[in-house]
Amino acid sequence: MSVKVSVIVPTHNRPHYLGRTIDSLLAQTYHPTEIVVVDDNEPGSSARADTQALMAKYADCDNVIYVQNEKSLGGGPARNAGIEKATGDYVTFLDDDDVYLPEKVDTQLSFMLKNDLDMSFTDVFVYSSDDKLVEYRRHTYIDDCSNEALFRQHILHSLCPTSTYMIKRSFILSTDGFRAVPMGQDFMLMWDMLEHGAKTGYLPVSYIIQYLHDGGRISIGKNKINGEKALYNLKKTKFALLTSKERRYVRFRHYAVLSVASFRSHKYLSAVGYSIRTAVISPPDIIKEFSRFLYNRRIAKNSVNGKK
Repeated sequence: MSVKVSVIVPTHNRPHYLGRTIDSLLAQTYHPTEIVVVDDNEPGSSARADTQALMAKYADCDNVIYVQNEKSLGGGPARNAGIEKATGDYVTFLDDDDVYLPEKVDTQLSFMLKNDLDMSFTDVFVYSSDDKLVEYRRHTYIDDCSNEALFRQHILHSLCPTSTYMIKRSFILSTDGFRAVPMGQDFMLMWDMLEHGAKTGYLPVSYIIQYLHDGGRISIGKNKINGEKALYNLKKTKFALLTSKERRYVRFRHYAVLSVASFRSHKYLSAVGYSIRTAVISPPDIIKEFSRFLYNRRIAKNSVNGKK
């Protein structure tokens, strides 16, 4: 096939993980796959120097493009810079500490072409830093991929993360791309793609491993908590699309996320407070969400062993 796929990899302060990420992309079964590494480290920093040294190892790889930002832009704008430099017909995204399993690009592109889609997303495996399965995030609630139905499910469940997306490059270039926000860039991109009318499909598989690190992601700490509050305020602007039960569920998930983020940030008093609010809003949903988490994890253990 002559269709080219570009994988955008923004990197910041993670040269020690970046090699693993790039190697997983070089191992893709689909060709041509272009790898665009966007160095978003501050010029003159040790992270920039270490990243340059690592990238020198890939100098002979014709499909590896190394882009150095003149200053640190942040995750969203760095991805936009990668999209501008890419030459692929389709773009996907991967954080600099995560990996694609070998069939990821091949499987998702085939799905895109077969269904003539502007965008698609998949499930994702979540692993701890010591390579143990933590969670299997699946979108099993999706039974309708119309734009309106996906918008509702995005408000309810968040059709994320970024690494699951594949998008026609021409389509994302017709929009403003990623927003320059400190957290929730993936949520905002999906929100904007749906508002622009992207023909979007869901592929219920995972060929992605996302790693959790105690101090290396914005999924913990102040950014996560403030970002979650901003996203909740955005969701409320579309509450008219939801039933009263669905609005209650969004509030339930909001405080559940704040509870987990506070716990991971070692803010235990806040975590307890958010947990109490979660329980008060909808006790039955606690049981349902925990049961779904355990079920998805059991499914993941059976499926991922055959892929890694």
